[in-house]
Amino acid sequence: MIVIGIDPGTRITGYGIIQLEGPRSYIPLDYGCIRPPATMKLSDKYFAIFTGINMLLEKYHPTALAVETQYVQKNPQSALKLGMARGTVLIAARQRDIPVFEYSPTKAKQAVVGNGRASKIQVQRMVQLLLHLSSVPQPEDAADALALAICHSQATQYHKKYGNEI
Repeated sequence: MIVIGIDPGTRITGYGIIQLEGPRSYIPLDYGCIRPPATMKLSDKYFAIFTGINMLLEKYHPTALAVETQYVQKNPQSALKLGMARGTVLIAARQRDIPVFEYSPTKAKQAVVGNGRASKIQVQRMVQLLLHLSSVPQPEDAADALALAICHSQATQYHKKYGNEI
């Protein structure tokens, strides 16, 4: 099973791709971020995110996509922009019939650190340990995306073992 995790954003969209080899055994395939230039029009940024995600989906053929759920921000304009970035990810996955699973940041942190209120550096360090990486994944958005992929892998294993649906 190959899972791609996505932490969407208009400035930085983090991605992390892992392969599940067995119970709690993951192989990191790729991670990083899509950074549309700050000078781009917003519509062009969404297209850059969509294009980048499409390239990753084409290259790795994931069996599932885990995306961070949107949280309501104090600034409605920021929430709208984030929702649009998420939408580009959802459309790219749907275009390839890849099932999409949504997890809150708290759930992803709980899965990798054991604490839903863990700091960014705690998430980075635990992702580093779980994936046997030589250094903490950078940027933070990539670590968050890897945490989402690990979270989904754990949920899938749990539900296979106990017969419940995700």
